[in-house]
Amino acid sequence: MKTDTRAMSVATALFFMVGFLTCLNDIVSPHLKSIFALDYAQTQSIPFFFFSSYFVFSYPAGKIVERFGYKKSMVVGLFVMALGALGFLPAAHLATFALFLAALVILAAGMTVVQVAINPYVTVIGPAATASSRLNLAQAFNSVGTFIAPFIGTYLILRNTMAPATREQLLAMTAVQRQAYRVLQASTVQTPYLIITIGLVLLALALAAIKLKPQTGHTDLTQDFRPGAFAEALSAPSSIWKHKWVIFGALGIFTYVGAEVSIGNLLVNYMGLPQIAGLRESIAGYFLMCYWGGAMLGRFVGSAVLQRVRTGPVLTVAAIGAFTLVVISLLTHGHLAMIAMLAVGFCNSIMFPSIFTLGIQDLGPLTSKGSSILIGAILGGAIVPKLQGIVADHIGLHRSFFIPAICYIYIAAFAFAAIKRPPARDSLLPVEPV
Repeated sequence: MKTDTRAMSVATALFFMVGFLTCLNDIVSPHLKSIFALDYAQTQSIPFFFFSSYFVFSYPAGKIVERFGYKKSMVVGLFVMALGALGFLPAAHLATFALFLAALVILAAGMTVVQVAINPYVTVIGPAATASSRLNLAQAFNSVGTFIAPFIGTYLILRNTMAPATREQLLAMTAVQRQAYRVLQASTVQTPYLIITIGLVLLALALAAIKLKPQTGHTDLTQDFRPGAFAEALSAPSSIWKHKWVIFGALGIFTYVGAEVSIGNLLVNYMGLPQIAGLRESIAGYFLMCYWGGAMLGRFVGSAVLQRVRTGPVLTVAAIGAFTLVVISLLTHGHLAMIAMLAVGFCNSIMFPSIFTLGIQDLGPLTSKGSSILIGAILGGAIVPKLQGIVADHIGLHRSFFIPAICYIYIAAFAFAAIKRPPARDSLLPVEPV
């Protein structure tokens, strides 16, 4: 069996789009914060609603895939994503924060459907022996999307905005003046998301027109990577909960996704603090590329290292490195604090697949349920950023980064415990949803 190159091309395009749109939230968040004079807790509602949607829609998405198959589900997901992206236009025209959140939820719902379909599909469009290679290649394009999103988002959105008004200036405006200001500032979102909407529709139409080879005889493999099985895992807890590494791994995914998203979502505001770098949003947005670019580079380096070194030691070094960098940023000021926080992205790179692999190791027939529990733990991307936003409003943004530091402490402990764990009896492929 040869790899279906046409199907693989579709997969890489979808992974790129998902990564791009996910990372674009890190540009939209500080922009909306300045437009609506939000505090940090309100700003972190953006990742909260986005990643909660993964949790809420993963099971319905799994049912859609079971009912309609991979290709039709991906087409449906793309059209839903297009609808969500289109929702940013009226949200910007009316300058209403609630409408932005509603559009974001619709966008995330479509992305969930696409990912529930595309992840297992990549594993079955070619020889089983090269499935890992295909997944790594597809996820590399996801990283390319997260890398270039800050550049494009900053150029199209933040570059064209005027200097944001302070909270005091907004309160001094009349209601009419304030709304006019918000509409003007929010208008910079319309063109990028209109382009995204058109691109998603064209991609959906192209996918619908392409004839992909039907995949049969891979039921077990498909179920191993179906996040929709999350509810099934909860319905029969007597067996899956006996495996402690699933529980520890789920908490590891929760803390990892929470820390990565929390840092990425607040970095533009962090670099704008006077004691850090005092950068304007239009400049700080470009530096965000270093954070996600480090994650992309780390994936290639980590992939090579993990072929020669066991997962436990590599993950331990990465977690300790991330913790150390966050602490350095907490205890210092100026460009050193900024560079240290940006460098955390490199340490983040191998964490998800490493934690995921350790979590589902040797589960056998329970792999489907175990992987679903781990996928459900992505909810950390909603909870941890929201928690840090609340803390930042009380003690300041700089000091609030002790929360991601605590997350990395747990990951380091989890990884250290895995060093003495026996090697896997068999192997399954970790699939990163973000």
